[in-house]
Amino acid sequence: MSRVGKMPVAVPQGVDVTINADQISVKGTLGTLTRPVNALVTVKNEGGKLTFTPNNDSAEADAMSGTVRALVANMVTGVSKGFERKLNLVGVGFRAQAQGQKLNLQIGFSHPVVKDMPAGIKVECATQTEILIKGADRQVVGQIAAEVRAFRPPEPYKGKGIRYSDEKVSLKETKKK
Repeated sequence: MSRVGKMPVAVPQGVDVTINADQISVKGTLGTLTRPVNALVTVKNEGGKLTFTPNNDSAEADAMSGTVRALVANMVTGVSKGFERKLNLVGVGFRAQAQGQKLNLQIGFSHPVVKDMPAGIKVECATQTEILIKGADRQVVGQIAAEVRAFRPPEPYKGKGIRYSDEKVSLKETKKK
């Protein structure tokens, strides 16, 4: 059995888990997340702990038990604590401004770039060069952060662009005569 799939997921106070035949729903203070459950995995709620067992002895069922366990653990963490990604803008004149559900970026183009946030995602700008993307769904938070970064990824010579706060950009040396 998968090493990840063997570990149970503890359900904290204030989080409700509903398991149907084809989907699992997790409800908490930060929202509700639902995900279809793979037919190869059985999910049980035993006294505040979720266990995941493969339905047969195939390698695919074994792998899916670990995958489903990781996805459900992220759902439980998301509705209780939430996820966030921090981005930094590096460059002269690069600015970000959060306006409700929109992120307004001035990143060296002739026009401002506006990114609409989907439902359940909050964006904050503590300073003009910091962007904080928050939400309950880990996949959506990471996807939105990647889409914002893709507007102007860090270039390798001066390092200008949008980067994750923990990202290290290795700069190239310029051409010598």
